[in-house]
Amino acid sequence: MSKIKNFSEIEKISKRLKKEGKIIVFTNGCFDIIHPGHIKLLKKAKSLGDVLIVGLNKDKSIKKIKGEKRPIIDEKERAEILSSFEMINYVVLFGEKTPERLIKKILPHYIVKGGD
Repeated sequence: MSKIKNFSEIEKISKRLKKEGKIIVFTNGCFDIIHPGHIKLLKKAKSLGDVLIVGLNKDKSIKKIKGEKRPIIDEKERAEILSSFEMINYVVLFGEKTPERLIKKILPHYIVKGGD
């Protein structure tokens, strides 16, 4: 079963998880070039709850944020890489500059943000 979900799937999943009493944690980012800081952030985020959902910027939104030469790794590959991490339960791609619409769908208990 794939950990990569769309907006409607993750909304249904998050509602079910909350009914089960699970604590949902959300974080997001480009995750273009995975480095140790990303791993620390993801581990810390997971430690705050039962389920970690990662919002992943689509390629188009990364270009707007980081410039035309980014991303280096395309969105499908980045989603596959993230979904292979044990601490991540779900990955959801979003195309906006911020994950606000996605957060409103999930309504997580915690939102974790790292710093560059």
